[in-house]
Amino acid sequence: MRRLFLFAAAFVISTPLFAMHCPADMAKIDKQLESNPPSDPAVLQQVLTLRGEGQQLHEAGKHAESVEILDQAQALLDG
Repeated sequence: MRRLFLFAAAFVISTPLFAMHCPADMAKIDKQLESNPPSDPAVLQQVLTLRGEGQQLHEAGKHAESVEILDQAQALLDG
């Protein structure tokens, strides 16, 4: 019972953390696209698509999935 409570508490605490993480990730991607966009149009389109998907997932409350998608977009920008 104690483990279940700890798991539930960790879940409740972590969900808002993911929610706050998404907008920061989107802002970072937007800033990088503005200052130093990828030269390859295909990569740019993929980043924009992933960024849009990340925003939709965030707005739907699927923050963990949003963070994963936004991480993929950031990896393309960094790569």
